[in-house]
Amino acid sequence: MAAHATDLAPPASSALARNSPSPAFNLSSDDSSDFDDDAPLPFPEALPRSDFLAADFQPAAYLSALPHRHQTLEDLRSDLRDRSAAISSELLELVNSNYTAFLSLGNELRGGDEKVEDVRVALMGFRRAVEEVKTRVTTRKDETSALNTELRDVRAAVEQGRKMLEVSERLSSLEERLALDSLPASAEKEWDDESDEEEENEDDEGFLGSSPVKLLASAQECSRIMASTSTLPHDTPWAIKTEERLAKCQNTLLLDLSNALKEAKKAGIKGQDRVLKYLAMYRVLGAEAAAVKALRGA
Repeated sequence: MAAHATDLAPPASSALARNSPSPAFNLSSDDSSDFDDDAPLPFPEALPRSDFLAADFQPAAYLSALPHRHQTLEDLRSDLRDRSAAISSELLELVNSNYTAFLSLGNELRGGDEKVEDVRVALMGFRRAVEEVKTRVTTRKDETSALNTELRDVRAAVEQGRKMLEVSERLSSLEERLALDSLPASAEKEWDDESDEEEENEDDEGFLGSSPVKLLASAQECSRIMASTSTLPHDTPWAIKTEERLAKCQNTLLLDLSNALKEAKKAGIKGQDRVLKYLAMYRVLGAEAAAVKALRGA
């Protein structure tokens, strides 16, 4: 097989030309006219086999690239036929030498359809598994989204409950300060004792009404509670009850302010400072109209 790797021998029809001294023949100019037109052409060089092995080999282009090759068309055809026969012989030897391998290849290829079908079935099963996973992921995503929404609602409800508890505690403290809730006798006596001690520390001689400091603290607390309830829902029983309690506290504060304002106005020059403080408390409660009414009635 290695013997065929070299360039093939030229065809027998060119045997006469093979006896020429050189492929690149030389003719003297003096004797050129003496040659007969039927004299055989010099034998050309053998076509290199590597030319036919090129990846981009084109027969027509290859033949057109040989315009100066001194060879008859019949010789060229004979050369190509010899090469084709040599290649066929090499291919036959190759098949014979690898006959066992070709047989085993056929055995390996036998049953390939079944293997392809098995692979196709496996791929279909894998695709179904992927679709099932996608479906489960989508379902879990929807469940997670619903749980997140529920968690936000629960957190909002918890925050709202905390605000409601805070408002209730502050409102209860305000009610105790205004003495609106019913206290036990001992607790009421203790409250009165603490109030007497605070009043003794203030410079309010000659005035029976509540001091401006106490009323201002109560008014500010009532205003803060009203601001806190504005952010809570108003259609619940708790909200309705809280508004009633706030209205009661506000009315009590306005009544105390009205009495204290009347008393301060009656005190003349001594009570002018208190009058100004009491009027400022009406603005804290948002009851400017009640302040005008109290001044007119004083």
